[in-house]
Amino acid sequence: MNTTGIKGNWNEQKGKLKQKFGFLTDNDLMFEEGKEDEMMGKLQIKLGKTKDGLKKFIAEL
Repeated sequence: MNTTGIKGNWNEQKGKLKQKFGFLTDNDLMFEEGKEDEMMGKLQIKLGKTKDGLKKFIAEL
């Protein structure tokens, strides 16, 4: 997964996700180098989106 776009402005995107989905925790949105897939997997489950759907959703924030 290409996370370059996510890493660049992740704090801003994280804030928008928390506003839209109040049930997401800081733990759910913790971006760690090498664990991008794990974080995205958690978000897929919590938000009920596919991998591609989630990428598109985050890109549109």
